[in-house]
Amino acid sequence: MRVCVVMAWPDRCQGVELVLEDGATVADAIIASGFPLDGIAGQAVHGVRAEPATTLRDGDRLELLRPLRIDPKDARRRRARARAQD
Repeated sequence: MRVCVVMAWPDRCQGVELVLEDGATVADAIIASGFPLDGIAGQAVHGVRAEPATTLRDGDRLELLRPLRIDPKDARRRRARARAQD
């Protein structure tokens, strides 16, 4: 089966297409991708969070997720505070 593994950084995006055995898991694809394991905060299949033991299907897109730089709630509060001061 074919699976696409992608990882995005602030300045670029990189992807690799893999041919894996049927029944391969997210963990198998991550290892086969060759991407560095440090800096991966989680993973998603077609935008839906997935566990390492999740079985992949032909044509899946596995996204390797980086940690958030700022909590979304804090970011909203900061934007609202800045708008209120204007």
